[in-house]
Amino acid sequence: MEQPPHLAFESFRDAAAAVERLQQIFVRNTTFLRERFSRLAKGDVPAARVRACYPQVRITTTSHARLDQRLSYGFVAGPGHHATTITRPDLFSSYLEQQLDLLIRNHDVPVEVGVSETPIPLHFAFFDGTNVDGAAISELDRPLADIFDVPDLAIMDDAIANGTYEVPPGGLHPLAPFTAPRVDYSLQRLQHYSATAAEHFQNYVLFTNYQFYVDEFCKTARRLLEDETSPYTSFVEPGNRIFRRGEGDAGVAAPLAPLPQMPAYHLKAPNGDGITMVNIGVGPSNAKTITDHIAVLRPHAWLMLGHCAGLRNTQKLGDYVLAHGYVREDHVLDDDLPTWVPIPPLAEVQVAVEEAVARVTGLEGYDLKRVMRTGTVASIDNRNWELRDHREPVRRFSQSRAIALDMESATIAANGFRFRVPYGTLLCVSDKPLHGELKLPGMATEFYKRQVAQHLEIGLRAMETLRAMPKERLHSRKLRSFAETPFQ
Repeated sequence: MEQPPHLAFESFRDAAAAVERLQQIFVRNTTFLRERFSRLAKGDVPAARVRACYPQVRITTTSHARLDQRLSYGFVAGPGHHATTITRPDLFSSYLEQQLDLLIRNHDVPVEVGVSETPIPLHFAFFDGTNVDGAAISELDRPLADIFDVPDLAIMDDAIANGTYEVPPGGLHPLAPFTAPRVDYSLQRLQHYSATAAEHFQNYVLFTNYQFYVDEFCKTARRLLEDETSPYTSFVEPGNRIFRRGEGDAGVAAPLAPLPQMPAYHLKAPNGDGITMVNIGVGPSNAKTITDHIAVLRPHAWLMLGHCAGLRNTQKLGDYVLAHGYVREDHVLDDDLPTWVPIPPLAEVQVAVEEAVARVTGLEGYDLKRVMRTGTVASIDNRNWELRDHREPVRRFSQSRAIALDMESATIAANGFRFRVPYGTLLCVSDKPLHGELKLPGMATEFYKRQVAQHLEIGLRAMETLRAMPKERLHSRKLRSFAETPFQ
């Protein structure tokens, strides 16, 4: 086996120093793989298998006691040996420093940093959209997998996050909800689906199912960059097209064409406290796909802003629906999160959204009911449910007390619950199929012009409220299970 020189584990009581050591190991080992691959591409075939492994951080505790009993994260569930593999410590430096600092302080023990036994797949040693010329490799007389480690799906599942992982006898308890290979896989997928590098994603994420919202978000972002009192410093479009405050469009690349499947747009602020918007398109499959991958970035909140079918005769086109429960008939998460698991409303998010609606519309208290209703949202995987005998689905909607129907909201909320990411949903009624109110082309255009700007402003205001909230309050214990990983 051709490997980098052995490194012994080192103990740290300073979280910043521990993260710096993780970075050193990661850079050394990924550089080793890239350089060996470059030599292979030039015809220098190694005589032995080439391998470099992920860095690992671990901690050993002997007591159930911890310093702060109020936190929902930052402590181990009980005595034992705990560890996780780490990737891209440069990208996650602030997050890792915070998590390790909490562990050190809560348990008054050092963390140890060294090299794990988990190989880094060659594919993941190239990141941030690095292109690899495979022409020379295709001429090899042996498979690449005979020389380098390649991605192994068997170690990339979500058993830890799903709460189904069982620690083998004498094994290490997981410190984080995702292993390094799982994170690397999602970082690659984010680049593919959104056409932006993972480093641009912000901690507050808006999802939408209409391009109209993205267009309005782009206009708003440009305006906020011109406002010297706003906290935002740059705006990033697909293709990593960056607009910086005070620079205008000078030197900015041409717009990306065609757009990726789920384009992402990032209004950036220091410390990742800006707002990302993703156009997920239509359907629960897209909603699950993108949230599966954004979850590894450990955002502080995500919110669905989109259109829905109003199911009550008392609703009007343009009314808002603040979801406080979900009927999950999207089916894409049934194997990961059984449908009997309730997806509760999160008070912090609900209050932030309701207050944002009140501020933007100018309505308060009982008058707010004129434009917004709180209730259950049903999400289904059949866009053309109206073409079936609709008596049976209508009966279910009525029994569930649903007031709105869409295809994505329950998926996004359920994945937020599954991955411990605070979530919420604010929809806008765009049609009422049960009552014969369908948008005609001219009506639709006027509706979007009138409603999208206001709806987006509400979403942005809600995110600003959540951003001002202490993170330990936002990441509450409501999302934590019996035996949680210490990392948030």
